[in-house]
Amino acid sequence: MALDQSFVGRSYPPTDPYEVGREKIREFAEAVGDANPAYTDPDAAKALGHPDVIAPPTFVFAITFKAAGQVVADPQLGLDYSRVVHGDQKFAYTRPVRAGDRLSVTSTIEAIKSMAGNDIVDIRGEVHDEAGEHVVTAWTKLVARAAEGA
Repeated sequence: MALDQSFVGRSYPPTDPYEVGREKIREFAEAVGDANPAYTDPDAAKALGHPDVIAPPTFVFAITFKAAGQVVADPQLGLDYSRVVHGDQKFAYTRPVRAGDRLSVTSTIEAIKSMAGNDIVDIRGEVHDEAGEHVVTAWTKLVARAAEGA
């Protein structure tokens, strides 16, 4: 059954702050194979004008995808997560994520489409720091595959 178009534009409450730690950044950079010293060495980051180590650009996905869970878990929306695949991801940064940031995400449903029996949901996550300053916007596309035989 197609998702309700009236959910387009619905925003969910901001998440509790996520504190970005140096070790999490280092672990992420290592996991994705990015040896940029600005991700692990505070002096290298400071030489580039940052107050502390910065995170690789895709680091914020873990925070914004968790926040999108509010959309996924909304029983009124009716998204069948057992059939969901991640369709796309993009980011627009105001500044890099830094160690010590406390980030909150507000998720908004930007679009709902049905194509060939698949439900497609576009979620925008606005990430702000503790001072309320914008850090990054992340767009996540989720595709709920059509049930077999549908």
